[in-house]
Amino acid sequence: MRSYVAAPAKRVGGELRVPGDKSISHRSVMLAGLAGGRSEVTGFLPSEDCLASMTAMRALGVGIERQGPTFVSVSGVGLRGLHGAGYPLDMGNAGTAMRLFTGLLAAQSFDSRLIGDASLMRRPMERVATPLRAMGADVRTEGGTAPVDIRGGRPLHGIEYALPVASAQVKSAVLFAGLYADSPTTVISPAMSRDHSERMLESFGVRIVTQGLRVTVHPARALAAQRIEVPGDFSSAAFFIVAALLAGQAEGLLIRDVGLNPSRVGLLEILRLMGAAIEIENERASGAEPVADLRVRASALRGIRVPPALVPLAIDEFPVLFVAACCADGETLVTGAEELRLKESDRIAAMSAGLTTLGVRHEVQSDGLRIEGKPAGAAFGSGEVDSHGDHRIAMAFSIASLRAAGPIKILDVANVATSFPGFVALACAAGLELHEC
Repeated sequence: MRSYVAAPAKRVGGELRVPGDKSISHRSVMLAGLAGGRSEVTGFLPSEDCLASMTAMRALGVGIERQGPTFVSVSGVGLRGLHGAGYPLDMGNAGTAMRLFTGLLAAQSFDSRLIGDASLMRRPMERVATPLRAMGADVRTEGGTAPVDIRGGRPLHGIEYALPVASAQVKSAVLFAGLYADSPTTVISPAMSRDHSERMLESFGVRIVTQGLRVTVHPARALAAQRIEVPGDFSSAAFFIVAALLAGQAEGLLIRDVGLNPSRVGLLEILRLMGAAIEIENERASGAEPVADLRVRASALRGIRVPPALVPLAIDEFPVLFVAACCADGETLVTGAEELRLKESDRIAAMSAGLTTLGVRHEVQSDGLRIEGKPAGAAFGSGEVDSHGDHRIAMAFSIASLRAAGPIKILDVANVATSFPGFVALACAAGLELHEC
């Protein structure tokens, strides 16, 4: 079992770029594969998760060439040009891929089966299957989880579907299926969620109408090939944002070319409410996505009650936010984050176990955590923490080492490669004392 050893470090600083956005990378190869002609994707994230999407599209008949580590050329087969793989499509650890492919494949003329690793095979898939069945698709799960079996050849009908929980993955799956429906399909969310699919669909020429939390996709005749620039992944930048807040040099840490989609940056608002010094510089557009550089300086944080409206906009960043809360003056309360229990691990339970090891006083809620922060300058304990194979838990406790009294050993870190290849090297370049063993 691969592990990290993270020793206390004094300063974080300099300048860095994080890898490309995982959510956008998944969608880029999928939609480019449905377009007519050659699309180019620059900044593609070559993580295990995104490579699973690439491999699946190749199995479905799409020509994909990697011109470089992050440059991908996609020869699209058109909206109705996919063909059956003839074997199960393995999504690895990628929940995004499994849910989005379920929507895409529900509309095809052939049968498909989706599988994944042990962690992914335990994650809920009925939340996607239910609205697709309402559209006329034949989607079957085993007890609510994968494998997901999709019977092809079913005509799809446009529906209006109200999501019970804000979820960009479910919303995207329904929108992808809606490309093939006989009438417009509308998804209504209870709160804002990531809108990468809507932005990218529109850039490929699909008619998308957004009215507040209502998104409608109109059936498509064709998608036009595009050149897609994938910005740096905000969720990956989050670890270095918190690292710089806890141990930044006077000039701060500069993180370049970060995607700042408004549906993704809830963490920035939360940290600023806690007193974080984060400056946004060089704002610009990268295709359909807003991008900027972030300068982060060491800050004295204070505990807050996280506003419920910001929870779905920061759901993937909560593990490292919990670390920031441990270093804030006073109590931080997070509620309404029950979705954390359905990720690669039960992130509430996994973080609680690790914080207990480090001696952080906290209280587990059914849908979040109450954390009693330590005064500025106080150190955590040290010891051995189990990441439960969850990449974000592993990286979060790597950042916690900046305030630890001694080394933290983090177990089961192989899945960091699913979202952030090169994390250890980049962390060390920024000033952390981290190595894999």
